[in-house]
Amino acid sequence: MRIGDAAAAAGTTPRALRFYEERGLLPPPRRTATGQREYGPGEVVRVRVIRELLALGLTVEDLRGVADRIGLLVENPQRRCGRPDSDIPGSGVVDRRLAALDAEIDRLTRLRARLALRSYRQP
Repeated sequence: MRIGDAAAAAGTTPRALRFYEERGLLPPPRRTATGQREYGPGEVVRVRVIRELLALGLTVEDLRGVADRIGLLVENPQRRCGRPDSDIPGSGVVDRRLAALDAEIDRLTRLRARLALRSYRQP
């Protein structure tokens, strides 16, 4: 299928597919004799997995570090991510993102507490 059809099937845009390809998240697709990109069902599923991981809070840079392992989630969507003490490259991506989220939640909680003190203070 052509890029527009593949993008629609994956719930995204042709621009996003080209972006994922440029960033190494999506392997370069086959090309027609006229040079147009041709995608199959496997690429559509891969894009859906990429979008799901991005929606969970991982970044494109996070995914670039484990791009070679995205196919494992395509093959088995129930697969769990590796442990940080594992010798599998990139297995700590989720734990690093969780730590970053925890730090941001902590920062926002402190900021909220400071703001609440100021807003209820008597002049």
